[in-house]
Amino acid sequence: MDTAAATTAARLLIDNVEKVIRGKRKPIEAAATALFAGGHLLIEDVPGVGKTMLARSLARSIRGTFKRIQATPDLLPTDVTGTSVYNQAHQRFEFIPGPVFAHVVLVDEVNRTTPRTQSALLEAMDEAAVTVDGVRHPLPDPLFVVATQNPLEHHGTYPLPEGQLDRFAITMALGYASEAMEREIVRAQLHSHPIDELEAVLDPDEVVNVRKVVRDTHVSPAVLDYALKITAATRNHPDLELGASPRASISLVRCAQARALIEGRDFVVPDDVKTLAVPVLAHRVLPVAGMRLAPGRTTEVIKEVVSKTHVPTTSETS
Repeated sequence: MDTAAATTAARLLIDNVEKVIRGKRKPIEAAATALFAGGHLLIEDVPGVGKTMLARSLARSIRGTFKRIQATPDLLPTDVTGTSVYNQAHQRFEFIPGPVFAHVVLVDEVNRTTPRTQSALLEAMDEAAVTVDGVRHPLPDPLFVVATQNPLEHHGTYPLPEGQLDRFAITMALGYASEAMEREIVRAQLHSHPIDELEAVLDPDEVVNVRKVVRDTHVSPAVLDYALKITAATRNHPDLELGASPRASISLVRCAQARALIEGRDFVVPDDVKTLAVPVLAHRVLPVAGMRLAPGRTTEVIKEVVSKTHVPTTSETS
């Protein structure tokens, strides 16, 4: 698969999902960017705006398996990964896969389950495998975890630790539809839901091939340095207690490669990095104690860092 074919495939996916998630082209592109970059997605938004439908639409569009995990305080790690059950007929233990064994895994209200269960996702998200009773089990390829949480509700929740937030390539919100678009959405669902008629436009192997093309997308030394300077600046910012990690630098560059491909280019430009800086980095940094309750503070800091970082010129990136 070459760049043109990969771009066509990526845009087919985005167009297809937009048949269900109407009027949200940019969030859908962000989700596709995370998918093709080989990362995972965290959606922070209020109930009822289409978070679950987005995950289901992505799964249908790639002809992939879909599993939903409803996070609750009594959810156990084995409820996510699976467990070994003794088979009396064969007189041996057999592994029963959990819901994480799917191409698209939705973890709804992820912050409602305990840290112990949240941590069951770490190996899966990092290594596309789970280890149960000392035995390692590979997960389907591709694996795309979509987690959701309501940023306005904190009662009975367990905030995601920084180490787990760092595993998400992109954090985004869908937001409310405009009045005109909401009217269209309601009319479209008077008799049936559009997702019931959604057809696949890709298959899992094609997603894997697109990811390979993304990895081959050219990143010039100047653009690479630009991304690294942005992440490095977060580590020295006076308003941040914790800056972006080296994993964040890798994710920023890989997402920039995916965005370049979606835009039809086989090379990354500084604008790819600049556009993705907030969705890739804002959830990975931690403000100092006195500013932790200020809404959107990390977003403001990342924007400030980007505005103060020298953007390489065309001659430098060529």
